[in-house]
Amino acid sequence: MTSLHVVLPCLNEEKNLAGAVVALSEFLSAQMDAYDWFITIADNGSTDASPTIGRRLAAENGRARYLRLRQRGRGGALKRAWRESDADVAAYIDVDLSTDLRVLPALVSAIADTGYDAAVGSRLRPGAQVLGRSFRREWISRGYSLMVRGMFCTRFVDPQCGFKAVSRRVVQDVLPLVRNPGWFFDSELLILCEKSGYSICELPVRWVDDPDSRVWILHTAWEMMTGLLRLRFGGLRRTRRALRGACRSRPDDTATTGRASQLPPPSSS
Repeated sequence: MTSLHVVLPCLNEEKNLAGAVVALSEFLSAQMDAYDWFITIADNGSTDASPTIGRRLAAENGRARYLRLRQRGRGGALKRAWRESDADVAAYIDVDLSTDLRVLPALVSAIADTGYDAAVGSRLRPGAQVLGRSFRREWISRGYSLMVRGMFCTRFVDPQCGFKAVSRRVVQDVLPLVRNPGWFFDSELLILCEKSGYSICELPVRWVDDPDSRVWILHTAWEMMTGLLRLRFGGLRRTRRALRGACRSRPDDTATTGRASQLPPPSSS
């Protein structure tokens, strides 16, 4: 049975955390019982009641655990949680559940059944539905997408959607080389994957804007820009060299590593 590890990154989410864990557990039980699944609440520095709630949820749910990190940063929390797991497929979902969970089976199946190395939700692909988003946030998202594609000629269009899954091989090979512990983590992971030949599937999602978003626009924009420049001027080259060395030392990976990144026609969700 394929094992699935779903992480819920959490920072001061006392209002949303319990509901998210219950909703996710119920969905996985009802719709994805073919997988050996478990959930990790990855708390990265909460100062509200989230730690108390997280520990209680883990005690009550035999398929959930609570992971506490003192340092803030969604990327650092995901990296720690994914690397501590040996699941076949590692995924994460934003704790506000802005993305419709009904796309999750297709996301995981793209890796477990179709053989992609990564699968990501997209709010910018044809077929996606985005509800309640301000013009300003939409403009920023599309502008950032153009910037990433312009600098790296990538084929994915929405690197920051909080709805992703990766294979065990990506966790082993690529994840240790991702340096950013914050919001740029997603972009860095996908850029390193695609430009190193790992295959990526991007699926349109239904996404509802969270008015209580924790994203600070100016701080995040600076983090994204410095991260892109780091990769563009030397970081990507060094990472690809390291990945080639890792693959040469593991001959069993050569059958699949190096596939061209590909995107299937958008499917209805």
